Amino acid sequence: MSRMLGTVSMGVRAPIIRQGDDLAQIVTDSILKAISEEGLTPHDRDIVAMTEAIVARAQGNYASVENIAQDVRAKFGGDTVGVIFPILSRNRFAICLRGIASGCKKVVLMLSYPSDEVGNHLIDWDLMDQNHVNPYTDILSEQQYRQMFGYIKHPFTGVDYVEYYSDLIRESGAQVEIVFANDPRAVLKYTKNVLNCDIHTRQRTKRLLKDAGAERVYGLDEIMTAPVDESGYNERYGLLGSNKSTEDTVKLFPRDCQGLVEDIQSRLYEATGKKMEVMVYGDGAFKDPVGKIWELADPVVSPAYTAGLEGTPNELKLKYLADNDFAALSGDALQEAIKNKIQQKDGSSLVGNMAAQGTTPRRLTDLIGSLCDLTSGSGDKGTPIIYIQGYFDNYTND
Repeated sequence: MSRMLGTVSMGVRAPIIRQGDDLAQIVTDSILKAISEEGLTPHDRDIVAMTEAIVARAQGNYASVENIAQDVRAKFGGDTVGVIFPILSRNRFAICLRGIASGCKKVVLMLSYPSDEVGNHLIDWDLMDQNHVNPYTDILSEQQYRQMFGYIKHPFTGVDYVEYYSDLIRESGAQVEIVFANDPRAVLKYTKNVLNCDIHTRQRTKRLLKDAGAERVYGLDEIMTAPVDESGYNERYGLLGSNKSTEDTVKLFPRDCQGLVEDIQSRLYEATGKKMEVMVYGDGAFKDPVGKIWELADPVVSPAYTAGLEGTPNELKLKYLADNDFAALSGDALQEAIKNKIQQKDGSSLVGNMAAQGTTPRRLTDLIGSLCDLTSGSGDKGTPIIYIQGYFDNYTND
């Protein structure tokens, strides 16, 4: 092995992006400057990624509380709406809820328990068991919730989300009733008009509601799918993937990104002679074993990527080969045997092959997006662009 480093993921600093900026040129220039300053050698299949936030900012893809309220009124008629299964987040949902409540007379807010969809807990499992609550069948009122569980604050944010969301709805001019349930059909006891706010289970939720007799059902992905008073929008995901921008606006998930990633790929090829892969990434897809939060609050990890990032890994498990096929070998002989085995791969799928068991069965974009999200972070690192080298290398590459 003449080269010791495998995959290297690097955060690349960039200017603060504003609406109307030429993002393709900024990303290209930032990568080329990083390559030059750090003495890097570009290769085919290097990966360049940019966070969805700078894409949406460059697009000016924003919506206001009033824009959201207008869309909700148009779809539900301004009366009582059941708002079900939102995630517990000031950043992700609070401003959306302000807009939703501004477009309704009353909100029946139905929260899933013991946690929201991405793992933010309202109730401790042990405490729930002590109170003999069955989350699969029991429907709790706010009074019952308070009697059994009291005023529970999120361990990271210190927020009592039941109180926080209730106050926010009232401040927006709507009445509020809180319900705790995990069957979406439970809300139909209170209203036949339902806005389901779950992310990855939204299609099933809509189907259950419609089959049970709901009259008007929309998902959060169907709010702000078109401009309202020249606002931003996302025709595919609506409000899903949005983030707080100000107290009165949200930044929507970016739209029309495919042309952007292909443009950047073309510019980098012209500058370096190397065909790099390019993607836009949002939240990674992984679960925190301590906080129990599943990171992926965006509808997808990557809304756009170049063709070379399609598919899943097709890898052999080195420790399986070492412990089984080549158990009698060691040292240079073992290395050469494993290299030869890898070189024999012909591109056909290794699914079902025992030598591939234990390799990560996930899409490349989900794996790489998670790596990018962890590299860039969500705070003040100032590296919204990621440059990855060696991701597609294996043990045979020197």
